[in-house]
Amino acid sequence: MYRGLTIAVVIPALNEEKSIGAVIRSLPSFVDTIVVGDNGSTDNTAKEARTNGAIVRTETRKGYGSACLTALAFLKGNPPAIVIFTDADGSDDPAQTEELILPLAHGTSCLTIASRSTGVTEKGALTATQRFGNWLATRLIRLFWSARFTDLGPHRAITWQALDDLQMSDPDFGWTVEMQIKAARRGLKVSEIPANYRKRQHGESKVGGSLRGSILAAGKILWWIFREKLRDLVPAKPSATPTKNRARP
Repeated sequence: MYRGLTIAVVIPALNEEKSIGAVIRSLPSFVDTIVVGDNGSTDNTAKEARTNGAIVRTETRKGYGSACLTALAFLKGNPPAIVIFTDADGSDDPAQTEELILPLAHGTSCLTIASRSTGVTEKGALTATQRFGNWLATRLIRLFWSARFTDLGPHRAITWQALDDLQMSDPDFGWTVEMQIKAARRGLKVSEIPANYRKRQHGESKVGGSLRGSILAAGKILWWIFREKLRDLVPAKPSATPTKNRARP
């Protein structure tokens, strides 16, 4: 608990047995609940997570968003005040946990994002494709919704109330951009902190580790942006109102 607020951490994971234990152990003691959304790992990710004190919920439908949604479904039974999302590969800095939640605890923000664009990023932690994709996506969001973001980074904190209002749904690569578009559309107070971002500790990135992963992620992000802008431009069709039967004379 932090300043009277319950804190939960959600960690989506797929085959991260070599790093997830260290990630869990490095989280600060004020974190009340750690939920790992195991995305059908074939190694000992789930075992390592449980051994280090996390609750594990398995989601076989592949996708970053699917793992997050499964973890959130568990938390819904006893919602925390704040949810933190962090990756299982050790690239996010757990020392920034308090910095992430401070704006939420003070009531000055509903969502805080650790920006890799304004922070210190270890050489090789982000590919040129990822950097360009983040730049393009954040510029389009600014153009369409006047919201100033510098990154779509995964390390973030959000109040449960705001998260519940957003009604998140994306099952894979569109998770972060969906959250930011919906937050911008609703006029939520959003802040950023400079991220200390590192190369993954073990294994290969599911996104930046291959050309296919990068293309799929970029395509999904752009699809979300243009689809949501189109929804804003095209008015919703009015719901049909049943005609009452007139009484016969």
